Amino acid sequence: MNELLVATDVVKSYPMGAGRLEVLRGATLAVAKGELVAIVGASGVGKSTFLHVLGALDTPDSGRVVYEGEDVFALPPARQNALRNRAFGFVFQFYYLLPEFTAIENVLMPAMVARGPLAWLAARGKIRRKAEALLDQLGLSARMKHRPSQLSGGEQQRVAIARALINDPAVLLCDEPTGNLDEATAEGVLDALFALNRDAGLTTVIVTHNADLAARAHRLVRMAEGRVEAVAGDK
Repeated sequence: MNELLVATDVVKSYPMGAGRLEVLRGATLAVAKGELVAIVGASGVGKSTFLHVLGALDTPDSGRVVYEGEDVFALPPARQNALRNRAFGFVFQFYYLLPEFTAIENVLMPAMVARGPLAWLAARGKIRRKAEALLDQLGLSARMKHRPSQLSGGEQQRVAIARALINDPAVLLCDEPTGNLDEATAEGVLDALFALNRDAGLTTVIVTHNADLAARAHRLVRMAEGRVEAVAGDK
């Protein structure tokens, strides 16, 4: 396996009253470049927490996450932040679009943050064209200037996907991306995610309760009690 992202014996707990709630109890997973992995399991088994640790949104108590041979949590905070911004794109169940900005402005936001004012001014024309191309690819060419309140749930989620892709991540991490959508709308979002993996080779890890999504993944990873219990697939 051409391993791109490897988590080993990840433990994560949170304060709870006088003690701690242990959510991850030694979770281990290797993800290959170009692979699409679905993580499934009952509510509360640590799927979302594991995804957040994989993308360096949360720090484990112990264990390692290695991206392209680099131990992510051994890096200084500034380098962790830079790696997170460069390597990972995130899509969540709730879209987290900024309501006062248009679809294309929401997509551009991570690129502006990543570059800072001067670099952004120098590159904004090129990046805007890239944002327009992403929205067009996701079927939103006619909705670029609409604000989130003027978009359907499926359209908002596709804007969120475009936003996740604007900085050319190597890994797309999705937490229940269809959980807030009706069946027909969810199908369109799934098709977009699978097309990105198929056509662009984008490594993708998706936490989901959606059985159709899980069935289409290259590998199905089942979690229980804070651990990876079983892995199946290799399609």
